[in-house]
Amino acid sequence: MNRITPFLPLAMVFMPSAVASAQTVPPTPVPTISGARLDIVAEGEVIRTPDIAIIAAGVITQGRSAADAMSRNAERMAATVTALKQAGVAERDIQTSSINLSPQYRYGQNVPPVITGYQASNQVNVRFRDIKRAGAVLDALVAVGANQISGPSFGIDKPDVALDEARTAAMAKARARAELYARAAGLSIKRILSISESGSVTPPYPPPMVQAMRVEKAADTPIEAGEQRLAVSVSVSFELQ
Repeated sequence: MNRITPFLPLAMVFMPSAVASAQTVPPTPVPTISGARLDIVAEGEVIRTPDIAIIAAGVITQGRSAADAMSRNAERMAATVTALKQAGVAERDIQTSSINLSPQYRYGQNVPPVITGYQASNQVNVRFRDIKRAGAVLDALVAVGANQISGPSFGIDKPDVALDEARTAAMAKARARAELYARAAGLSIKRILSISESGSVTPPYPPPMVQAMRVEKAADTPIEAGEQRLAVSVSVSFELQ
């Protein structure tokens, strides 16, 4: 005798269980604001003495041919880099920023311009970690043939600790200002709804070179770091009650 196992009742057993399981998932709670909302923007700042400086140094040379201009430039630039290393600048703090070669023209009326030679330039950015020695290094550069120098721009090598102080000051100022508004309105602060930050330290970059410099002897160039302001701005939303 053949027996047929009924499948329908079995399916009916599982279907209600699946439905029940799907119905037991709790809905995602949606945050609500029951009190007044107050948005505050506050800035915190700290003052530090810069501990690094960046100066751009380079060489411009001319030649009758492109090869001649580049050869002269390479020779003088090699002497420039050697002078930097001998002055104690680490190799990692010397970075080539640009190399250019361009023709030089003679212009006349009603005639096409004529190439009279070529000009080559090579520029490096130099990072000084001992700012007090920067002036002496600049004088050494000029002595070996660097005829284009610009800068310096100053910065903080590791600004994280100083920025954290600025963040703490910004949050304290935002909280104090929020409490002032709350008291004036006869309310109190219940909680913080959101915090966002803007503002950071921009790494120092030298300005573009604007002119060649010709110095016959060392000038004992003074370099003063002064002070630098590091600031952070925060936007904080408070719920008042």
